[in-house]
Amino acid sequence: MAEPSRRRILGLGLMAAAVTSCGARHPGTVPQPGPDPQDTPGSTAPTPAQRADPKDDAPDERSRPGNPDWEITDPGAPGAVEGFADRVSVLPGESFGLHVSTAAAAFTVSAYRMGWYGGARARLVWRHEHVPGGKQAAPQVDRTTRTVLTGWPRTLTVDTPGWPEGAYLLRLDAEDGTGRSYVPLTVRSASTAGRTVVMSAPATWQAYNEWGGYSLYNGPTGGLATRSLQVVFDRPYDYDHGAGLFLVYEAPLVALAERLGLPLAYTTGIDVAREPGLLRGASAVLSLGHDEYWSPEQRAQVTAARDAGTNLAILGANCCFRRVRFEPTELGPDRTVVCYKDAWAQDPGRRTGSPATTDFRAGPGADPESSMLGVIYDGYPVDAPYVVTSPDHWAFEGTGLAAGASFPHLVGVEYDRVDTAFPTPRPIEVIAHSPVICEGRPSHSDTAYHTVPSGAGVFASGTMRWVETLDAHGPGGGKADHGIDSRAGDVVRRVTENVLRVFAAGPAGRTHPARDNLAAVYGTA
Repeated sequence: MAEPSRRRILGLGLMAAAVTSCGARHPGTVPQPGPDPQDTPGSTAPTPAQRADPKDDAPDERSRPGNPDWEITDPGAPGAVEGFADRVSVLPGESFGLHVSTAAAAFTVSAYRMGWYGGARARLVWRHEHVPGGKQAAPQVDRTTRTVLTGWPRTLTVDTPGWPEGAYLLRLDAEDGTGRSYVPLTVRSASTAGRTVVMSAPATWQAYNEWGGYSLYNGPTGGLATRSLQVVFDRPYDYDHGAGLFLVYEAPLVALAERLGLPLAYTTGIDVAREPGLLRGASAVLSLGHDEYWSPEQRAQVTAARDAGTNLAILGANCCFRRVRFEPTELGPDRTVVCYKDAWAQDPGRRTGSPATTDFRAGPGADPESSMLGVIYDGYPVDAPYVVTSPDHWAFEGTGLAAGASFPHLVGVEYDRVDTAFPTPRPIEVIAHSPVICEGRPSHSDTAYHTVPSGAGVFASGTMRWVETLDAHGPGGGKADHGIDSRAGDVVRRVTENVLRVFAAGPAGRTHPARDNLAAVYGTA
């Protein structure tokens, strides 16, 4: 089936991830502390000559005062100031380049580490004011791959000594007041041993990025015929003021995990693919709300970690659906996401021996994602209640739920289920079994938990709205405002806390073994 534009389906200004047919953030009730005088925007904020003290890497980072002014509420004129970093991630102390386009004479760049910070959600770590501006050239489009290419020279080199590991948004503010935008960056962890790993998904953000008129889904005609076959990180993001998909699908989880005070490590799927052994000794790996595009190398590393006792939490849906390859650009390695999808035979890399850049479950070389996740992607679009079927499961501890408890709109817009027609690890428990109708076809969304011989536990939420529901505090939902209410938010926060705490303690299967119930749920032996 041809892929329609998903912008109208999601109502988010972005598209959903799959091909199979089938509001404003509320601050909550936690008081937000005032900013630290040393972190207050203005002349006293950190500058290149006043970088964060190395002690910021100490365990009390999360207890530091935050800066509520990080959030862009008025982006200003389109294209007034926009840019990208020439590294998706850096180790603390490494440098990267910013490539910025603005008609303003100067702009300010502020680096905010995202987290909890008493509810402020970010802390100002570094700032550089009065950076000379300049309007960059219009992008070009490669005729063969329809890849948007900027060719922008570097505007500013940024050093990161003293920057704590974490997820960052760099805020660009045109100093003439015409506009504001973000540039995302991960300050990654060199080691993950003994820690819960927040594995960001920039490959998926880039797949949906239509800056310059093209993505891996759409081109000027709005469909597959003119879409890109390869996309690059050498361009700004067009969604959420330049933040990509981070604010909807990742930031709420980062805030929750930091609030819990768990030992955390930060990385990206690209780093996991590039560095064998990076996940060695990790307590858990977290795949967040929309993590669709994986390379075979990333999948192999995550599977190896699971089989060595590292827990895996899939806090979304449609995870590990597309098989991609990373290639360099003139700015560095792993800057191109290659995914020809149903045109895989045209991929020059395939002709030289690389795996087909198509769906993992599709041939040639079919390897359905269910063998790692337990669940498998089943379709879009849906908007359905989430229905609890095993309230006594440890993941629901403290919720006070009864069997049949239902939470409107929590299942959507894409969903996963257990389907033994595909490779399915056993034992596996379905703990929420939610009826859906997907384009006239009845099915179910499943929250499932399975354990493997290493002792690792694997939790899969079964709905793409899981992470954004963490921010559902009021009557109408979180950032995406699907109508998800605070009751659903309370349950999702408690279940996520339960999973994170159990997974941080070591191989969950040793203390919380799965009890297979597919016979009862699906009539499957």
